[in-house]
Amino acid sequence: MTEQGGLLISISGPSGVGKNTVISEIRKQFPDFCHSISVTTRKPRPVDDKGHLEEEGVHYYFRTREEFLKMAETGEILEYDEFAGNLYGTPSAPLKKMVDRGQNVLLDLTIAGSLALKKKFGEDAVTIFLAPPSLEILRSRLEGRGSEAPDVIDRRLMQAENELLQAGSFDYTVVNDDLDRAVMMVEDIIRERFGDKPGQDLDL
Repeated sequence: MTEQGGLLISISGPSGVGKNTVISEIRKQFPDFCHSISVTTRKPRPVDDKGHLEEEGVHYYFRTREEFLKMAETGEILEYDEFAGNLYGTPSAPLKKMVDRGQNVLLDLTIAGSLALKKKFGEDAVTIFLAPPSLEILRSRLEGRGSEAPDVIDRRLMQAENELLQAGSFDYTVVNDDLDRAVMMVEDIIRERFGDKPGQDLDL
């Protein structure tokens, strides 16, 4: 716990830019960073063969659809998506509690989610936009995954082109032209920002 409080580090970027890989590497370097727990409208699922269910506040925050939509309407949810008929979102109240306790959180958010996070938390939030070297290279990466049809890739590239226009609204932009270099740049950003919070301990 620190007098300065914690930081929220959010990394966003277009589909296929390598965000999940970069975040996975960052988590290895900062293992004490907390995770954001999502809120969902689906029912708890079994977690083992004994019938134990997912726990409230551990795996997810479970809410009815009505409760979820009310939270979204009042700004208690930063962003949300629908999958298989269920809603999933990022609640803001737990993030505030973690920041107030001096805990640091690494988030994997959509671009809209990162911008909403910055608007709500101001200087307690650090937003990093992960960009591809070019749209041509991004297309090559998407095609290399071999999991999506050409028309889906075309739509993703059109979306990426629009998303790249929002990079200037982020605190930092990191071009992922080389994984090791991109991870190092994100690490440097995090350490630099913690330099503004002398109470934080980043000795790993």
